[in-house]
Amino acid sequence: MTDENRVHQGITYARPHHPAAVFVRGMAMGAADIVPGVSGGTIAFITGIYFRLLEAINEVPVAIFRDLARRRLRAFWQAIDGTFLVCLLAGILTSIVTLASAISYVLAEHPILIWSFFFGLIVASVWHVGRQVKHYRYSLVAPLFAGAVLAWWITTLSANELEPGSAAFFGAGALAICAMILPGISGSFILVIIGMYAPVLAAIKSIDISILLLFMAGCVVGLLSIARLITWAFHHFHDVVLAVLTGFMVGALNKVWPWKEVLSWRTNSSGEQVPLNEISVTPFTFSDLTGQDPQILTAILMAVFGFCVVLLVEWIGTRHQGRPLSAPGQ
Repeated sequence: MTDENRVHQGITYARPHHPAAVFVRGMAMGAADIVPGVSGGTIAFITGIYFRLLEAINEVPVAIFRDLARRRLRAFWQAIDGTFLVCLLAGILTSIVTLASAISYVLAEHPILIWSFFFGLIVASVWHVGRQVKHYRYSLVAPLFAGAVLAWWITTLSANELEPGSAAFFGAGALAICAMILPGISGSFILVIIGMYAPVLAAIKSIDISILLLFMAGCVVGLLSIARLITWAFHHFHDVVLAVLTGFMVGALNKVWPWKEVLSWRTNSSGEQVPLNEISVTPFTFSDLTGQDPQILTAILMAVFGFCVVLLVEWIGTRHQGRPLSAPGQ
């Protein structure tokens, strides 16, 4: 095998070399990560760079002591797949910085349509991740169900308000990145649950360097901690992990359901009234409760559009990154 390819789980994946392609994938991941309920890990998975990303992250601690400490910069850069990581990170940061204000505006002004779009994204991701299972069997129903129940339960939790100090931003970064790297789990939604989504988003929009550095430091620590564990889990329990992740996404659909009834409100750190407890309701119940147009037809079209976006991203990924080849002996 040449350096053009990598092997994971006995499957060969062609490596994308063009930095622009990696940058675009990073932008897609950044756009997903900034939205509560949508996972950047899912984008990485469906565009075919997920295992390459894990592999590069896993090499960082080893390469620091093996190569960087001995000033073998070229060997260090090659070991960690440096060009790939830099291009991907640049895309993620570019997307987050440029889309933070736009996402906040759309969520406030057109919530039904944007959540419908996210709903379609996740439904398509459920289909994509679920079909990566190698051997379908009845024993996978239990982890699938467990993942769905856990994710659904998380979406019913009330958002709490942490005191946004240094430790809070560092811890939020570590926790959020662990969720972001997993397909099906939204790091930004975890931030919503612990009450740190608005403070982090505000720091991004105002480019508060000190706060952002603390958050990023937490992300680095969390990422280096979780990546090896995820790789080990995929290596030993590939289909079970995918079943759990598929269940996570199914359960997460409750969070992005477009029509909600607000049961209680809270005042956030900016003095604004925001929902504390919400439950999903039918479009017709939503209309009766709020007197607003449920926009059912447009919502359906947006969901279909979101579904098609994932299919398009997957198609682009398989064309430019390489479709997984069959495992040896198949």
